[in-house]
Amino acid sequence: MINPFRLGLIINPLAGLGGSVALKGSDGMAAEALARGAVPMAGERAAVALSQLSALKDQFQVVTVAGEMGADLCQQLGLNYQVCYTPATAPTVAADTEQAALAIAEQGVDLLLFAGGDGTARNLCSVIGNSTTVLGIPAGCKIHSGVYAISPQAAGKLVQRLISGQLVTLAEAPVMDIDETAFRQGVVKARRYGEMRIPAELRYVQSVKAAGKESEELVLDDLAAYVAGLMEDNIRYVMGSGSTVAAVMAELGLANTLLGVDVVENGELIASDVTATQLLELVSDYPSKLVITLIGGQGHVFGRGNQQLSPAVIKAIGRDNIMLLATKTKLQQLNGRPLLADTGDQTLDKALHGLLNVLTGYNDYVIYRLGYQDEE
Repeated sequence: MINPFRLGLIINPLAGLGGSVALKGSDGMAAEALARGAVPMAGERAAVALSQLSALKDQFQVVTVAGEMGADLCQQLGLNYQVCYTPATAPTVAADTEQAALAIAEQGVDLLLFAGGDGTARNLCSVIGNSTTVLGIPAGCKIHSGVYAISPQAAGKLVQRLISGQLVTLAEAPVMDIDETAFRQGVVKARRYGEMRIPAELRYVQSVKAAGKESEELVLDDLAAYVAGLMEDNIRYVMGSGSTVAAVMAELGLANTLLGVDVVENGELIASDVTATQLLELVSDYPSKLVITLIGGQGHVFGRGNQQLSPAVIKAIGRDNIMLLATKTKLQQLNGRPLLADTGDQTLDKALHGLLNVLTGYNDYVIYRLGYQDEE
């Protein structure tokens, strides 16, 4: 009898809590995020990944953690599982993630699948390093590390390939994390904490976020001037995060939340650093447009560092009212890979797929694809 594939599973139930409520991270901020009305999403995103494996459930066994860190979801999905660690605290803390990773690794799993953000990857890396093959399900606010799949669906499809016995290349990928205190002040200080071994199928695994400021200052100035000139009266412009959009705000002479979302109407800043709930109230039943850029190196347009742009907000604004900005250098960094949407709503992600006009300079557009042509 062939031994079944052994899949480790860890869910960080607090991952990503700070995103939708404008806290720009969850490290040490879980209580504040919950008080602001944040809804835990890591379990739901893990469910999306594991649902891809339903047809193969007799071919693998899950080695996981008690309660909401894994066992509850396995029971819900009817998976064959065993618990090898029980969290010592409620709510869980980083030490639980670390001890769970050690316990699962000791079981000799074929792959450790985990749902979280950069902090979760950093916790795992600190205790198991590259001794166990891992794959992250993106559930955090900020994901700079290269150990994550591009979406929960992609994570599930890649695990599906492994369970089915298809050949998958292994590679070392960097674990990155930033100083969240500095991040909330608009300063990105990323640091490499090590490497972990991942299944390296490029269409499923995200690249490391490119750091640093745009060197094409003149291009950005021209682009910002053009966008400012396009802005119409009596329309609410939702200004996404990042330095490209910040250049537009500077052109308008308005204060900007570099790593948050602001709202502009009739040349005035009407809301600053808004939460998803506040933003939905502002754009519902009111003419609105979204000005947004992509994450350099990764290509994510939605789902990385801008969870304030919830599925409800994006639907309220509408795909045709999205203005995507990026210099050609930024697009070239993708090396032909598509732009990505990971909103947490699979139907919306699919609806967003297709060719987009990307403004790359003064009245200068290129056509670029968002999403894979053959992605289900």
